[in-house]
Amino acid sequence: MRIAILLLLTLSAALSASAADRITGRDFATRSEVIAPHAMAATSHPLATQIALEVMKQGGSAVDAAIAANAALGLMEPTGNGMGGDLFAIVWDPKTRKLYGYNGSGRSPKSLTLDYFQKQGLTDIPPLGPLPVSVPGAVDGWFALHGRFGKVPMKDVLAPAIRYAREGHPVAETIAYYWARSVPRLSKYPGFSEQFTVGGRAPRTGELWKNPNLADTLQKISDGGRDAFYKGDIAHTIGDYFKANGGFLSYEDLAAHQGEWVEPVSTNYRGYDVWELPPNGQGIAALQMLNVLEGYDFSKIPYASAEHVHLFVEAKKLAFADRARWYADPAFQPAPVAKLISKPYAAQRRKLISTDKVLKEVQPGTPAELDEGDTIYLTTADAHGMMVSLIQSNYRGMGSGMAPPGLGFILQDRGEMFVLKPGHPNTYEPGKRPFQTIIPAFITKDGKPLISFGLMGGAMQPQGHVQIVMNLIDFGMNLQEAGDAPRIQHENDTEPTGQNTAMGDGGVVQLESGFPYETVRALMDKGHHLEWALGPYGGYQAIRRDPQTGVYFGASESRKDGQAAGY
Repeated sequence: MRIAILLLLTLSAALSASAADRITGRDFATRSEVIAPHAMAATSHPLATQIALEVMKQGGSAVDAAIAANAALGLMEPTGNGMGGDLFAIVWDPKTRKLYGYNGSGRSPKSLTLDYFQKQGLTDIPPLGPLPVSVPGAVDGWFALHGRFGKVPMKDVLAPAIRYAREGHPVAETIAYYWARSVPRLSKYPGFSEQFTVGGRAPRTGELWKNPNLADTLQKISDGGRDAFYKGDIAHTIGDYFKANGGFLSYEDLAAHQGEWVEPVSTNYRGYDVWELPPNGQGIAALQMLNVLEGYDFSKIPYASAEHVHLFVEAKKLAFADRARWYADPAFQPAPVAKLISKPYAAQRRKLISTDKVLKEVQPGTPAELDEGDTIYLTTADAHGMMVSLIQSNYRGMGSGMAPPGLGFILQDRGEMFVLKPGHPNTYEPGKRPFQTIIPAFITKDGKPLISFGLMGGAMQPQGHVQIVMNLIDFGMNLQEAGDAPRIQHENDTEPTGQNTAMGDGGVVQLESGFPYETVRALMDKGHHLEWALGPYGGYQAIRRDPQTGVYFGASESRKDGQAAGY
């Protein structure tokens, strides 16, 4: 009798589980895609997602929604972005049926020279403090995008962020964690503790956070437009602050700033056009990797197998060697972009890959022979078919630590990406844009918009873009699964600057939890160095549009506090 009762209880539990649990068929945790008929937003904070949706419900475009969400994230996720950073975006315009790209990156101070660094005995630009600060381009990007694609007044776009900055919002869990890690490093810089701590500590999870200084700054921009930031009191405050604290960023640097519209570039991967922005960003590294990987038949290579990981890592090494040699501000060092992302060049480079052993030394290629670098990412889509892929960052988490008085934001430290070696493509020069790691992405199919997506995390970003594309196209995952799947990251000691040319020992492969032991063992047999790491794999958001019905599918993965939602 006792055995019979136990069997009945076991059967009952099994039936209950099968009725309640969603069976994904995957070896990793995931959840359903979000599906909506009219509009979709996916950001790294649920409140920012709700703001984006509300703006679109009130008649705003996807661009209006993206700007509103970005402004709110500067308040809600200062660990990754803010008005003190840069911005890049790709926009699908349903009227002209084409993609538009915007490079909203700022330039180095014109009064700071390479000679200054050399006289200080520096071999690298410090990661924090006044020296790595370049002109923040985000606000310019907001107004450029709004001027072209906005539908409601900027005061309505910025109003939600201003309201939350004055009234407060509860701090999310992941953001509280990174905020607490930033406070000990940044508290020594003037203005940081006063504006970004609670009695010297970071705000805790669920604690109400207000930033009245940021509210005032946003209100000035709302009332006075772009020039209120770059040519008004805000710019004077920034210039005076750096002059008083050993920095070089000036009012004149801010007043001279101008971002630019750029043409997105693409490669076709198994019938899908994958789009990135050209340098000074690293987006074309993803296209170079995809071109190399297209030469292998992944219908016969299982996901998470040793062969899958090995080929991915080797393709990454080849692309990143070129990244170090060719990617820079095109006004100073034009890159042969068309050659670098061409199929013949990929075929040439693919010959260097062995299926049995690792590439230990990788030099950049010679494309001319063919013919003669924390961040937030968000995406929005509106009822008219406009889709926005936008990424924005202060670079190292909360940035330089330099927080001008009364403004409520921190300046970026993107200038750390410059090299203090004469003759290098990214050698420091006055008025030059540093190498950029932040990259938005887009996929079209047969000339129609399909997926707007991005992935955060420095050098992980192009690696992540490639993994998302492969997960979707090669391994048949849906939009949510593609982001939740365990990730691969390859890196080496010099890679944070984006300037590595050779690895010596082949670098280090970091595998997120979820890869089988058989894969790890086989990779070690091929000569890969494997390490465990906590949290460097990036955060992902995406929106897919059904080309037949116009229905939107949204995804926001579990590594951050984000949300995809629609109506």
